[in-house]
Amino acid sequence: MAYKTRDWRNSMRVTLDYNNMTDTFLGDKGFSERDLNKYASKAAAAFQYVKDNRGKDELYMGWTELPYNQKEIVADILATAKTVRKKFQYFVVLGIGGSALGPIMAFNALCHLHYNDLPKSKRKGPKFYVEDNVDPVRMRDLLDVIEPEKTCFNVVSKSGATSETMTQYLIILDLLKKAGVNVKDNVIFTTDAAKGNLKKISDECGGIKSYVLPDGVGGRFSQLCPVGLLPAAVLGIDINGLLAGAAYMDSVCRYPSMRKNPALMSAVLQIAAMEQGKNVGVMMPYSDNLKFLADWYCQLWAESLGKNVTLDGTPCNVGQTPVKALGATDQHSQVQLYTEGPFDKVVTFLSLKKYACEMPIPHGCESIPDVAFLGGHTMEELIQAENAATAYALTKAGRMNYTLWIPELNAFTLGQLLFLFELQTAYAGAMLNINTFNQPGVEEGKKATFALLGKAGYAEKKKELDSLPEKNPKCII
Repeated sequence: MAYKTRDWRNSMRVTLDYNNMTDTFLGDKGFSERDLNKYASKAAAAFQYVKDNRGKDELYMGWTELPYNQKEIVADILATAKTVRKKFQYFVVLGIGGSALGPIMAFNALCHLHYNDLPKSKRKGPKFYVEDNVDPVRMRDLLDVIEPEKTCFNVVSKSGATSETMTQYLIILDLLKKAGVNVKDNVIFTTDAAKGNLKKISDECGGIKSYVLPDGVGGRFSQLCPVGLLPAAVLGIDINGLLAGAAYMDSVCRYPSMRKNPALMSAVLQIAAMEQGKNVGVMMPYSDNLKFLADWYCQLWAESLGKNVTLDGTPCNVGQTPVKALGATDQHSQVQLYTEGPFDKVVTFLSLKKYACEMPIPHGCESIPDVAFLGGHTMEELIQAENAATAYALTKAGRMNYTLWIPELNAFTLGQLLFLFELQTAYAGAMLNINTFNQPGVEEGKKATFALLGKAGYAEKKKELDSLPEKNPKCII
C-alpha cells in the first residue's frame, strides 16, 4: 500500500494554516505572538493530560488507541464485508448520533456522490442507506426502495436500549419474520462485548454476528472502530488506510508545543477566540465530498464541549456553537452574515489542493464577457479561486478564519482529519477543565421520552411532566 511509504505519507500530510487568525493579517482583530504565547502553558498541560490518560476506558479515551489495536478486528471486518457484498443488494445501518453520522460522513467522503444511482457493475458494494431518525415517513420511504430479504441490516447500539435504534430494529425484525427470513442471516450487531439488550437478543437467537463497540469509545469518537469500519469496508473503502491516516496524524501531533502540534494549536485558537466572545465556529469545506464531515464535526464539538460544570464542580456553561456551511454553495446564503454580521465567529476552511477530477470549462458565449472569461479554466480552478477569495474577503473584513489544507481526499487523509479533530476536541476540553466525553444534557430529554411512552420506572418523571402549567391560549397565535 502506498501509505506504507514515508515519502507518500509526508506528501499526503494535512496541514494547518492559521495566518488569518493573526494580527499580521487582521490587525488589532487578530492574535499577536504575545497573545498566543499566553496559552502556551495551558496548552502544554492539556497535551499532557491527554497523553497521560490515553487508552483509559474509564475516562472514555479508548479512541486514542484505535489506530493501533484492531489488526484482528479489521481482518474479520474485511472478511465479513466481502461476504456482504456477494450476498446482499442493500446494506442499511440502523443507528443514531455518532453511530450514524460517522458512516454517513465516510460514505459521502470516499464514495461516488451518486453511488446508489450507479449500475451494480460500477458500485463496489450494495446500495447503502443509514437510518438515523424515527420519522415515520423516512422509514416508509426506505422500505419503498429496499427488499428486506435482500438487505443486510447493521444495528448499532452500545446498550441496545436506544429508543430510536431499537424502534427501527423492531420494524425490520417484523418484516424479516413475515418474509420467512431468519434474523441471523440478515442482521449484524455492533454493541457491547458482554452486556446490553443486543447481546441478550443475540444469545436468544443462537448467536447473531456481532462486533464490539469498545468500552472506552463514545459514540461520537467511534468512526474508527467497528461502528464506522464495517460500513466503510462493505462500501469498499480502504479501512486500513483510514487507520493509517489516523496513526500518522497522531505522530504529527506528538509534540507538547502548540507551535508544532496542529491539533493543539487549533484548540488554542478556538479557546482564545471563545474568550473573546466568538462563540460560533463555522466548519466550511470546499468539497461536496466533505459536506457531511461538517455534520460529524458538529456533534463532536457540540456534545463534547457544551457543559455546565467543570471537573471540580464549578458552574461554567461553556462551549462554542458549531455551524456547518458548504463552499461555494453557502457563499450565496451565509457568507454575507460572516463578513458583515457580529464579530462572534471563527471560520474553519477545509480546502483541497487537488480534486479527484478537474472538469474543463469549454469556451463559449464569446460575445458575453461575464461568461466568456470562464472558458479555458477548470471547475477545480474555479472552486479553489472561490475558496481563496472567501478567505480573503473574511480576512479583509477582520473576521477570524483558518484553513486545513488537504493534499487530496482519500482514506489516508480522511483518517488524518478525523484524528486531528478528535485530538483538537480533547485538548480543548482539557483547557476548559470539563468532562469532554460525557453528555449529561442529553439525558433529561431521554427520560422525558420514556415517561411519555409509559416505560417502567419513569412514573415520577411522568408526574413531573403532568404537573406542568396548562398552556396559556393567549400565547398561541
